[in-house]
Amino acid sequence: MSNAHPIFLIGYRGTGKTTVGRLVAERLGCKSIDADDEIERRAGKSIAAIFADDGEAAFRDLEAAVVAELCRGAQRVVAAGGGAVLRAATRDAMRAAGPVVWLTAGVDTIAARLADDATTGNRRPNLTAAGGQAEIEAILTERAPIYRACATFVVDTEGKSPAEVADEVVAQLSPRSG
Repeated sequence: MSNAHPIFLIGYRGTGKTTVGRLVAERLGCKSIDADDEIERRAGKSIAAIFADDGEAAFRDLEAAVVAELCRGAQRVVAAGGGAVLRAATRDAMRAAGPVVWLTAGVDTIAARLADDATTGNRRPNLTAAGGQAEIEAILTERAPIYRACATFVVDTEGKSPAEVADEVVAQLSPRSG
């Protein structure tokens, strides 16, 4: 596949963007980048600490700058943060740069995946006072139309291994190759 553009993975936390991104990149022979890791590297602290110290607006500013940079340059697979789609300019930049893949999963699956991820609590802040499944339901309800509008195509991760999801993403990308 001769794509010279980035491929973006979007979706709620726990849908497998980082893991699937690494596998898709392996299959395509390119680099994988987790936008949240890059944000934390630049800030010198976790996303939770950025939210606590500087607020969500400052985090979103940094996120927008990182995603804008990742839109330029060589082919790579970018795992975008779950809220990267919240700003229209960021959505527009991703869509203009390359295909945007929305990874989905049900609320119960996302909750179970997050509970199994030891780093979630330390790195990611709750986004609502409720937290847990109530937060997942509320945020998914709010973001689903935004994810849908931003996505080139959707891959449901429910009941699939990361390798199966990666294979599906690559298969969906194939007809779009240049």
